[in-house]
Amino acid sequence: MLILAIDTSAVASAALISDDAIEGVVESFATEDTRSHAEVLAPGIEKLLADAGVSGADIDLIVTGVGPGPFTGLRSGIATARTLAFAWNKPLFGLMSLDAIALEVAESTEAQAEFLVATDARRKEVYWARYTLNDGQLPQLVDGPHVGFASELPDLPVFGAGGGIYADVVDANEEFSATQPDAASLGQFAMALLAAGAELPDSTPLYLRESDAQVPGPRKRAL
Repeated sequence: MLILAIDTSAVASAALISDDAIEGVVESFATEDTRSHAEVLAPGIEKLLADAGVSGADIDLIVTGVGPGPFTGLRSGIATARTLAFAWNKPLFGLMSLDAIALEVAESTEAQAEFLVATDARRKEVYWARYTLNDGQLPQLVDGPHVGFASELPDLPVFGAGGGIYADVVDANEEFSATQPDAASLGQFAMALLAAGAELPDSTPLYLRESDAQVPGPRKRAL
């Protein structure tokens, strides 16, 4: 099986995940910029496919991160995934973007039985979710996602860039203090869920906030 995974909930990233590849990742890319998703994503995916020597016809399914994340950046990834799924006639699914970090935590030496994943929501807030982890199992979401102030988070270890930003008020894990959701980990999580017989959700976005851009009201006529 070959999966194209896309996530733009923080940085723009994409990856090809195969159950025949070592550690699952065939090719991947991720930017460091959190504000240029629309400009870099399509060219990045085109290069990704070319480097791997595959085309849309070789993809079995597409998985996109559905957030939470800022409205504009997140929409870029989901719209791209939906467009490719339509053009290639491929099934499309969505996973919560914070799951990508949760999987990285589960596979690391920093793994905890219960922990939080948090990313930057701007406005001095974080997007966060709570997970549990049992030996040999995938991380299980038990609460979230939410958006709120870091000072209001449950008293648990925090993994992800949201924890790193507010390390003065939360128990932030230093090793994960700059970690953002990544398409490669998201695709690996999707592959693991499918192998376990789970059904993947659809691509409905988790914005958690309204867009900052508002449709202007009707103009008043001058008297």
